Amino acid sequence: MADIPSHRLQEAKAFMHTGVDHAGPLRITPTRRRGYQSQKAYICLFVCLVTKAVHIELSSDLTADCFLMAVKRFLSRKGPISCFYSDNSGTFLKAKSQLDEVYSLLNSSDYKGKLNLELQINRIEWKNIPPRAPHFGNMWESNIKCFKTHLYRVIGNQLLTYEELITVLTQIECILNSRPLCLMSSDPHPEILTPAHFLMSTPLQYFPAAPLPSESPNLIKRKRLLDSLVQSYWKKWRLEYLHTLQVRQKWCTPSNPVKIGTVVLIGHDDLPPLQWPLGIITKVYPGADNVVRVALVKTESGEFKRPVVKLYPLPTQ
Repeated sequence: MADIPSHRLQEAKAFMHTGVDHAGPLRITPTRRRGYQSQKAYICLFVCLVTKAVHIELSSDLTADCFLMAVKRFLSRKGPISCFYSDNSGTFLKAKSQLDEVYSLLNSSDYKGKLNLELQINRIEWKNIPPRAPHFGNMWESNIKCFKTHLYRVIGNQLLTYEELITVLTQIECILNSRPLCLMSSDPHPEILTPAHFLMSTPLQYFPAAPLPSESPNLIKRKRLLDSLVQSYWKKWRLEYLHTLQVRQKWCTPSNPVKIGTVVLIGHDDLPPLQWPLGIITKVYPGADNVVRVALVKTESGEFKRPVVKLYPLPTQ
């Protein structure tokens, strides 16, 4: 495996180096009136290659013009960037060609003076990975996978309007940007660093909603349906993310994943969105084979004995 690219290790503003990819299609309807037919829509996902923050836009098609409008919305809300990274799909190549034409015009002899200099300073560079090499874009490919896999399972055959789908996607973006990256402060009350801290210097909050069963067939109000979709996505994605913190290549190899002083996320089955309970290992209980399978965890509300399979060390430990 090659070394991590240098731009992913340099301190920079969020989204200064951005990977972009498409997902879809999804079926939406412009409004919930009789006579309107459903149409396709696509997800345009932007991921920061340094902070892992994500930004989601909804596109009506895969044309270069529609993608450039999504880029304009993205830049208007997230600010200037330095470089785009993408695969070699026709949409991205055509959009890159259009931007290159603009850059060539700005660099021509017809454009002189301060305006030209200012535009050149803020020029965006675009780089493509090699053709048929999706593993080169592991950052955005992995985010696309974890995003759309559970989204398709949650939405299923449900037909949403444009506003409803935008609401669900924005809340899912909030969920993805709340995932823990590393430890900010230590004992007695540890705090975690999330992608949201790079965007707004504070953790994100979820608008309170009553827990709803995802399998309920009769949801009278559309608002309750949207809340149910977001809660179902949170449960599925959180479980998948926590499992990545406990990856072991071979179970026959001895391993002690936790030790005293390790900061862990505590697994709970019933948690509202954006809640990541933290604890510190204060004591371990080795078994007869000297393998730790139970630990004592100190939290803000007290100490609890938990199995190691329900404890997830932060990625940087």
